[in-house]
Amino acid sequence: MKMLKEKIAAEGIVLNENVLKVDSFLNHQIDPVLMAAIGKEFALLFKAEKITKILTLESSGIAPSVMAGLELGVPVVFARKRKSLTLTEELYTADVYSFTKKESNTIAVSMKHLSKEDHVLIIDDFLANGQAALGLCRIAEGSGAKVAGIGIVIEKAFQEGGELLRNSGYRVESLAEISSLAGGSAVFKEEAKI
Repeated sequence: MKMLKEKIAAEGIVLNENVLKVDSFLNHQIDPVLMAAIGKEFALLFKAEKITKILTLESSGIAPSVMAGLELGVPVVFARKRKSLTLTEELYTADVYSFTKKESNTIAVSMKHLSKEDHVLIIDDFLANGQAALGLCRIAEGSGAKVAGIGIVIEKAFQEGGELLRNSGYRVESLAEISSLAGGSAVFKEEAKI
């Protein structure tokens, strides 16, 4: 997605060979025009999948998910990372390790928000090691729902997450694939030449 790649090139900050900081438009401050375009792109990519729900992880996955939900006309459910006094009913849970935060979290979704009738689109901001997406897949599949696909805003293609998910049989669509962060800048994976 050209608009996203241009934004990463202009405002993304490479902290080291594994970490790209995009807090000026995705992870802290949100660019609503870009998020609307991202939502439209995900809706276009997955329009044939009969999506009934979008599932994401708090908090950076919420903005692109809401915009995709708006385009597809479906609700967005986000897995919580922290316990809440209001999240007391029966829960689907999964343990997820965060590469960026170097910690493990138990994520949870209320059982009343997912069912075996659902066709779920999982959306997340980053794909690196694949643990967050796998945790969301476990939650969706634990409800009996079908995982129709996984939409990723930025994939670090030099890490194993994308390969792990694709080899597990999931359809993964990434809007920007980065092949390297070495040398202080993001290098995008070349688009396939036809």
